Amino acid sequence: MTIIDAIIQGIVQGLTEFLPVSSSGHLAITQHITGTAGEGNLFFNVMLHVGTLVAVIAFYHKLVWSLIKEFFLMIKDIFTGKFKWSQMNYERNMIVMLVIALLPLFLMFIPVPGTDLKVKDLADIFAGAQILIVTACSLLLTSVLLSLGIYFNSKNTRAGFKHMRGSTNGTRGKDTYTVVDALCVGLMQVAAALLPGVSRSGSTLAVGEMRGINKQKALDFTFVMAIPSILAAALLEGLDAVKNPELINVDLPVIIVGVVVSAVVGYLAIVIFKWFLKSDKMIIFVIYTAVVGIAFIVISVIEINTGHNLFTGAPAAL
Repeated sequence: MTIIDAIIQGIVQGLTEFLPVSSSGHLAITQHITGTAGEGNLFFNVMLHVGTLVAVIAFYHKLVWSLIKEFFLMIKDIFTGKFKWSQMNYERNMIVMLVIALLPLFLMFIPVPGTDLKVKDLADIFAGAQILIVTACSLLLTSVLLSLGIYFNSKNTRAGFKHMRGSTNGTRGKDTYTVVDALCVGLMQVAAALLPGVSRSGSTLAVGEMRGINKQKALDFTFVMAIPSILAAALLEGLDAVKNPELINVDLPVIIVGVVVSAVVGYLAIVIFKWFLKSDKMIIFVIYTAVVGIAFIVISVIEINTGHNLFTGAPAAL
């Protein structure tokens, strides 16, 4: 892999990690087109995620710091008997619900019956596939989920305006999550982790909106939830790399360039996403993911019939 490849993939990762179009799906597509797909790039992919981790921490540094401080205050109250579930402030609610939303990730370690694989290994298989039929169908699923998010956000807004006419406490959705809300978002995150093409940010945002959460609060929850998720993925892949050094076939300068580019572009992507959501222009992402999904379904069918990668000419098989 060259520096140019690292820059291209860093841009793709930075944009698609936070924009609701699926970073894993677009990385799979980029590597499919350039002929750089394969197991050896899994570690590089994780390092690109580390770059976007830097971006989200930089953007939400005030919220992250307030959550860290509130976490220790909450621990103190728990041990002194002062903690009350019904009296949690916004930060404490977010901390508790983030923990609950992350619990479904343990499903990734369940063994797949009849194989030596765990559920999480399926994600690597789908992402490294020579033909992108799973990725293409998953992009269509992202389009559907974003459409549902738009519908339910509009419903929440109408309900908020209706409530405002009869009260001074009108709202456009809830500000805080319940246990059920958090579990639904967590399960959706597992699905997004397994299927390259299902946008983690888009799908978890949509689920939050379906559960009646204010769209901006749902987006903040989604982005903050990415921090432990990316850390866990980087740790797991790092351990695999230590055990299997052959997984790392990319030079250090290439990795550094990719990380820096993904961090800078990722920060800009967060700004862009929040603007699109605030101005109700999410339909652009619905159309985009649908068009790309359909296009690669057609490409995948052609490659299945010909047995060759349409872009590189290399042999390709399911």
